[in-house]
Amino acid sequence: MRHQVASLGGNNFRTSDKKIDNGLFIQYHKIMAISISDLIDRLGGPDEAAKRTGVTTEAVRKWRSAGAIPSRHFPVIMAATGLAFADLAEAEPLTDGPPSGANAALVLGDGSVFWGVGFGAHGTTLPAELCFSTGMTGYQETITDPSFAGQIITFTFPHIGNVGTNDEDIECTTPAAGGIVLKQDISAPSSWRASANLQTWLGKHGLRGICGIDTRALTLLIRDSGPPNALIAYPADGKFDIPALQAQAADWPGLAGMDLAKRVSCTQGYEWDETVWALGSGFGRQTSPRKTVVAVDYGAKRNILRSLASAGCRVIVVPATSDAEAILRHKPDGVFLSNGPGDPAATAEYAVPAIQGVMAAGVPIFGICLGHQLLAHALGARTYKLDRGHRGANQPVKELATGKVEITSQNHGFAVDAKSLPAGVEVTHVSLFDGSNEGIACPAKRVFSVQYHPEASPGPSDAHHLFGRFMDLMTGQTRQS
Repeated sequence: MRHQVASLGGNNFRTSDKKIDNGLFIQYHKIMAISISDLIDRLGGPDEAAKRTGVTTEAVRKWRSAGAIPSRHFPVIMAATGLAFADLAEAEPLTDGPPSGANAALVLGDGSVFWGVGFGAHGTTLPAELCFSTGMTGYQETITDPSFAGQIITFTFPHIGNVGTNDEDIECTTPAAGGIVLKQDISAPSSWRASANLQTWLGKHGLRGICGIDTRALTLLIRDSGPPNALIAYPADGKFDIPALQAQAADWPGLAGMDLAKRVSCTQGYEWDETVWALGSGFGRQTSPRKTVVAVDYGAKRNILRSLASAGCRVIVVPATSDAEAILRHKPDGVFLSNGPGDPAATAEYAVPAIQGVMAAGVPIFGICLGHQLLAHALGARTYKLDRGHRGANQPVKELATGKVEITSQNHGFAVDAKSLPAGVEVTHVSLFDGSNEGIACPAKRVFSVQYHPEASPGPSDAHHLFGRFMDLMTGQTRQS
């Protein structure tokens, strides 16, 4: 199997080694499958090449003279010429190990290898889906979000580590993310709330990552070609079996058809009374709840449970596999369906009968993320895998009834097929990025759900009102957004 070694940290693919300011080493490789002149011709000549890639004809002339094209233009070139990423980044096999200064590798399912510098715990991650997140804050919450099980996260924001870590900004006890990919080395912490730096925290939790990667090129690759299979290798002895790693990444079946909720769910029920964090007082306690809510844990974030408690709920958390009888035994005023990882169609096999049993009992339901998708399945709709997914804290969503736009926090790779919704189920919200479904409601059954995260940690607070809407639904009131 050939090695296809991609550039790290830089924008051009050329043969040379270069040390950058933060101490990382980058290795570039020249384009080998096709000459620059032939590429420009395939794009329709210098003028058309400039138009398609958004540069000047002088820049195109420099491509030819330099013998290199910035990797940010690769997606456009791939779309226009039919070439693959590997064709543009192909290099001779590296027989003497990683380039100078590199001690970790990001290996993709197509055989591409991105060399960089490892951090966190030594070892090799399990194969996973490589995605990217656009959030500028909240990296600790993102890494501990159970919805990232089965995924390796590429952070598009460069300053990861700048606020350190603490024991409050976590969404679960055991982080489920497969690994993280950064452009720059971990930033030094600069926050009064930091209790440890990110490097130490990652090592403590057995998590690993790689930095020195050209995350712009990687993000464009994911955006235009979909999320690839990937793994991160950071061996303690510095030895790499690249063909074996490529085979592992290529053989992973992907998230479609995979039920991961059981992996991250609690194994037994418990009560939750902690409320949301406030400056000066930290987390509080709910001592006078007005309603009882059973939260089905498909991978629930802690701040969702805190938001329910802050809204006035006694929160009883039950495992993902709980049936309707086990849920209704607690005599809930409402049932909450949590976020979580994996393919909703796979989790629906055991979740749908339980949800339908709750609806038959007339108990109000509120769902978020995976819970939204599972509610849609229970109502008779379908879900599908998005080409790219929505992950970040800056996703615009429009509420159709009011025309209001909320900036939301999201993390999902599947979506509800709005065309499959049966009569009586209405679309309430849509994404302003791609028009995909972001919310549904069935007034006759007193159920509603949204695809995004109104608990907003990390993220904006535009959608906090949905917890109040759930409380109103349980009390029989009607709330205007």
